Amino acid sequence: MPEEGVTDRADAEQTSCAGAGMPLTARVLFAVVNAQGVLVRGLGAATANRLGTGMYQVVFDQDVTGASCVGTVGLAGSNGLAPAGQITVAGRTGIPNAIFVTTHDSAGVSADRPFHLAVHA
Repeated sequence: MPEEGVTDRADAEQTSCAGAGMPLTARVLFAVVNAQGVLVRGLGAATANRLGTGMYQVVFDQDVTGASCVGTVGLAGSNGLAPAGQITVAGRTGIPNAIFVTTHDSAGVSADRPFHLAVHA
């Protein structure tokens, strides 16, 4: 049984966060990019390119500066397993509709890896 007042505080916090979260006009965008930086498929994704070893840029058809981004190393096709690796994602400085992606091998060294990117904008 919760302590007295805990439920009331939780209810108050839930209703006080009305401005947080995604707007009703939000879209879920995604991109599947191969290790060479080619956009294989996506929704709202305009282009992708490889900037250097393990460095990529994915451009979308709308501003993603306030978006939430999630990336995972994964094959661009449907057969086999992706090579082991790590991924980081961040907004692209100076380009409001782009995401910067870096990929690494399992030891943390920059390496080209195929990836899937989801953007909640």
